[in-house]
This record gives sequence, structure tokens and C-alpha cells, in this order.
Amino acid sequence: MATDRTYLLVDGNNVIHAWAELKDLHLRGKGLAHDRLKHLLGNYQDVSGVRVVLVFDGRRERIELEPLRDEHEIQVFYSDASHTADDIIERLSAKYAKHYRITVATNDMAEQNAVYSMGTEVISADGLRQLLENSQGVMDDWLNRYRRNGGKG
Repeated sequence: MATDRTYLLVDGNNVIHAWAELKDLHLRGKGLAHDRLKHLLGNYQDVSGVRVVLVFDGRRERIELEPLRDEHEIQVFYSDASHTADDIIERLSAKYAKHYRITVATNDMAEQNAVYSMGTEVISADGLRQLLENSQGVMDDWLNRYRRNGGKG
């Protein structure tokens, strides 16, 4: 590998439909589940240092990269009408797997097999949940130590 930089590519709609709490939010309003997943993944990125790329089936006229407000925000891609999130994830994996450590989070077995064959690691939606819960535990431990030490690292 050319660099230590690590990326997590997340199939957004796949994860939303795999997690009951996100699926419930999605049923109340599509944007609610998207925003919650972005928030959770942003926290993970902040704690872990892993760059997160979230990909949705957007059905827009062209592939669109959501503008980043600062370096701590995750990247979000929406597919265009002629592509799927899987297409974008496969294209990113094929292009960058030889240069970076990439993990793809999806429950789609065909997608897992495709990106694994390109050199990425794969985790399920439940594996992603565990990863996020572990990183939240690290953050909670740090905050507790910080508070106990009177605000000193």
C-alpha cells in the first residue's frame, strides 16, 4: 500500500434498511435517516481518523459530491439516474484499493464479493454498527477521563 490512509465506504441505503432504528426514521422521512447516519459516521471519523465516504442511490441527473464545510465532515456521494450506489462503490474500490486501505460496509453479498475481489475489506451492516459502538465507547472513555482530570487531557 502506498499510504496509511484508511477509508470506509458505506452503502447508505443498504445500512438504513438493515438497522431497525434507521429504517424507522426513514419511514418517517427519508432525510431523517440520512442525517442520523451522517452524524454517526461523522463521529466515527472524528474518533478513528478513518475517512468516511457515504454513498446513496440518489437518482439525480449526475453524480454529485456534497460540498464539504470543513475537513471533519464525511464525503457524501449520490448516484445519478443511470448508476447505483453499488456502481460508485465499485468504481472507487477499483480505482483506490491498490493505494489505500478501504473497507466497504454493506449487507449486499454480491457487492461484498465484487469489492473484495478488488482488494478491499468488507463488513456487514451489523459489523459497521459494532465498529461505531466501539468508537463511541472510546470517545466516552476519553470524555470521562477528561472530566475526572478537571479538563486536562
